[in-house]
Amino acid sequence: MKYANIASTIAAIGAILALALVLVQPSQQQQQQQTAATGLLRTRPWPPNVHTNVRTDFNPQASTPQISDSAFIHPYAIVIGDCHIGKMVMVAPTAVCRGDEGTPIHVGDYSNMQDGVVIHALETTENGTNIDGRRFSQEGERLQAANNDTFSKGYAVWVGDRTSLAHGAMIHGPAWIGNDTFVGMEAMIFNAKIGNNVAVGVSSTITGGVVIPDGKFVPPGSVITTQEQADSLPSRIGSPYENTNKAVIHVNENLAEGYDELELEKLAHQREAQMEEGMVETGNNNSSDAS
Repeated sequence: MKYANIASTIAAIGAILALALVLVQPSQQQQQQQTAATGLLRTRPWPPNVHTNVRTDFNPQASTPQISDSAFIHPYAIVIGDCHIGKMVMVAPTAVCRGDEGTPIHVGDYSNMQDGVVIHALETTENGTNIDGRRFSQEGERLQAANNDTFSKGYAVWVGDRTSLAHGAMIHGPAWIGNDTFVGMEAMIFNAKIGNNVAVGVSSTITGGVVIPDGKFVPPGSVITTQEQADSLPSRIGSPYENTNKAVIHVNENLAEGYDELELEKLAHQREAQMEEGMVETGNNNSSDAS
């Protein structure tokens, strides 16, 4: 009798908890409204590594990444917020595109972001006011804050078509990079414009508002901070990097095309399972420590 009463009490508590869970659980309509409000409504869920940015005082707009169906985003890459990823773009493991501060960010068709590449930007507005010079037009003109019509159509970071960002490169806006350009491993570009058909050598730094003219070669390890330095750079033609980008584009196009979408979904699920398993193990370890 005693145990029967205990069982009845447990059952009653369970029923109350189940009812409470139903009452606090948002309805499907509410979930759809919440999803639509953040711009996440779509036929299939985003993978965990692609998501909307948070709203802030410098960026009150919550934006969802715009990614071409033919682009490849590895499950261990991160794409956040107002990032536009073009056709056949290869985004490799640990690459990051963060469109949550300076926005928007554009990566053109057939370009690639290799392992460890980071694209980010300084804020483009502050309390609703444009910040001068923090955006470029598609054509590479640095935009002035006073002209809101053109500024609102600009980009904190623009990466053109068929452009390669090699392992560990950092592109920090305001920045503009043209078409058919190669940015070498661990190079850093900040507050600068890089022209078309340029080759930037490994571990180079380009900053200070400089403009690298079309067709130039930035030797490895260079530090370019003045326009005089930029204008005196040698030609890419005849340099050791003359045909580097063409070969890199070929490789990454094949990789982007070759990775099977179903296999990617499998990898994404494996990643989620590993993360959950890690949290469970951490919880168990904490429990054992506490005891």
